[in-house]
Amino acid sequence: MSDTITVEGTETGSTPETIPVIDVSRIMQMIPHRYPMLMIDRVIDVIPNESCTGVKNVSINEPFFMGHFPSRPVMPGVLIIEAMAQTAAVLVVQTLGPEAEGKLVYFMTIDEARFRKPVTPGDQVHIHVTKIAQRKTVWKFSGAAKVNGTLVAEATFAAMILDEK
Repeated sequence: MSDTITVEGTETGSTPETIPVIDVSRIMQMIPHRYPMLMIDRVIDVIPNESCTGVKNVSINEPFFMGHFPSRPVMPGVLIIEAMAQTAAVLVVQTLGPEAEGKLVYFMTIDEARFRKPVTPGDQVHIHVTKIAQRKTVWKFSGAAKVNGTLVAEATFAAMILDEK
């Protein structure tokens, strides 16, 4: 996998920009989540103010597998939705710039959540989020999680960004 991603320009005729893949160290600078609640390992395919894709490598060592169907480990759907929210938070920071780093993002709504297939150890989940709307500090997104190109979960959600530093 490449260590850079292409960021498409938002203006007609603008030139795409290449920036480093957002790795887990940078993600932790951008959003306040930490293990065991950090649900994304990297972010790719960023188009500021529009969309991006987070990547979650699912391991049997995840703490939730000890109690969530131990005989047939399945990643909880609410954590897939949380991964969508964290990917969206990285998009917000990438869009707003360094002054947005470390701000808290609180869910306001989760709508139309659908879980299509189980996510199990060994899966690599690609979480694609797209900004639907923004009004002041409230952002609305659609999210889709896929494993090997197959849709496993989707939702529409809104979040409010707060500065509680």
